[in-house]
Amino acid sequence: MSKKSRKKSSKTPSGSPTAKKKALKTRAPTQTKSAKTQRAPASKSAGTIAKAGSHKAASKQLNSSKSTAAAKSGLAEGQKAPAFRLPRDGGDVVTLADYAGQKLVLFFYPRADTPGCTREAIDFTRLADAFAAAGTAVLGISADPLKAQEKFRDKHKLGVPLMSDETHEMLEAYGAWGEKSMYGKSFLGILRTTVLVGSDGSVARVWRNIRVDGHADEVLEAARSL
Repeated sequence: MSKKSRKKSSKTPSGSPTAKKKALKTRAPTQTKSAKTQRAPASKSAGTIAKAGSHKAASKQLNSSKSTAAAKSGLAEGQKAPAFRLPRDGGDVVTLADYAGQKLVLFFYPRADTPGCTREAIDFTRLADAFAAAGTAVLGISADPLKAQEKFRDKHKLGVPLMSDETHEMLEAYGAWGEKSMYGKSFLGILRTTVLVGSDGSVARVWRNIRVDGHADEVLEAARSL
């Protein structure tokens, strides 16, 4: 074999440094591209998770703000009483306009046929004639459906109209819907509240954090003094 032939053949084997160098160059871009491809979805996924977490936090904050606003909402004495239109036991509809020109007591109670609410409704029933003599109508309001209100009325022979506000619209307008706590847990519900509306349609008195015993008598005295 001539020297020229031997030189040519020594350059061609795949194990030569030149061949290895070329192979490395060929693989390197492929590996880089592969690594980029693998990293891209991970980066995108992390972004998506971060975005979702941010949205969740914002939503939680928004719900918390709503709860706080509901808890702090209320009426000031001298303010015009908010209008309302609600169904009452017996199937009729009651509005604020129905009581124009007379005094009106609105007592908001958490739930029909529970001990405190029962005592309160019985007390207002006991004093119904005295309220009428003082030119004052009395209405009870809770979020219970009408059937529950009627059962409550019949069971305890209640003599005051009971209204159903299942949408909480009136409860919120009168500041009787807000944050409560029980057994260490917070939740939204009805705050026991009583509002006395004057014959001019403005709020004369507001009672909050009510103790049921003696409350109806106190409201009657306030109505008499108007």
